[in-house]
Amino acid sequence: MNQIEELIKTKKATIVDVRSHGEFMGGHVAGSINIPLQEIPHRLDEFKNMQNILLCCASGNRSGQAAYFLKQNGIACENAGSWMDVNCYC
Repeated sequence: MNQIEELIKTKKATIVDVRSHGEFMGGHVAGSINIPLQEIPHRLDEFKNMQNILLCCASGNRSGQAAYFLKQNGIACENAGSWMDVNCYC
């Protein structure tokens, strides 16, 4: 079991879905938080209060961009890829 899978299965992760609100409403990981990619720069304080941040989106591309930006701002996080892959670990 990898670190991401372990965090999800033990419910120790904060799962942040960076897709649009519309995409999120169409389906998402139970218990995940929706913060669209374009809102992240304005919501850094929220991320600073989160533990074990795992980012997801449709394919892993936007969550990869989000992970890069957050790490550049000193926030520890991981790109967990597609929300459907994350959902399989739940």
